Amino acid sequence: MRRRTFLGTLLTAAIFPPAAVLAQQKPMPVIGFLAGTSPVGYASFREGLGEAGFVEGRNVAIEYRWAEGAFDRLPAMAEDLVRRHVDIIVASGGTLAAAAAKKATDTVPIVFIVGNDPVAGGLVASLAHPGGNLTGLSFLVTDLNTKRFGLLCELVPQARRVGLIVNPRNPVVAERTLHEIGAVASRKGIALILLQAGSVGEIEATFAALAERHAEALLIGNDPFFNSQRERFVRLAARYRLS
Repeated sequence: MRRRTFLGTLLTAAIFPPAAVLAQQKPMPVIGFLAGTSPVGYASFREGLGEAGFVEGRNVAIEYRWAEGAFDRLPAMAEDLVRRHVDIIVASGGTLAAAAAKKATDTVPIVFIVGNDPVAGGLVASLAHPGGNLTGLSFLVTDLNTKRFGLLCELVPQARRVGLIVNPRNPVVAERTLHEIGAVASRKGIALILLQAGSVGEIEATFAALAERHAEALLIGNDPFFNSQRERFVRLAARYRLS
């Protein structure tokens, strides 16, 4: 099951009563959807709601807020959803969205989907007992930084100059990624070429810089904005012949 489909099912099971019950209630419940990314790839969220008996516009309303990689907009967006008295906030696209929602309210239920440890990120007290008004899913992808780098080295064993792209708008994740991969690269005698990108234009520019600095392979840091730009990364890597 895709993660957003599962998230849709989870939040309805955890927060909302059955659709048949809600059909007799007024007003229609409202989900506040707060995302650090763009609308691309979120159709499965609505599919998950549908599997639980909820159809947008029929028995549930959704207020969408898309930061599209501009993470500094998330706090204001979260506060706006709280002012609109949504029944629940779904925070997707990274820890920054969940953290913004948490700061905005301690009463509205929040269901998050993040890639790193929600305990270390200060979202919940523990995995077994989250506490407060937050719960959700974590895929712990940031714990795979060194594994991903090791796999890249196996796939391109001749590479001695490897590019690493991180998002400066997500500094906690960027710093952790650089720290972990930098340590492994140093032990392997690999020169790490660090580049930063927080927008579409900056992504384009990083590939030109990688070519100028003769990068032989590329690792893209874990980041929700980068996830929404997967096809762009693939096209650019093919254009510049980077592994």
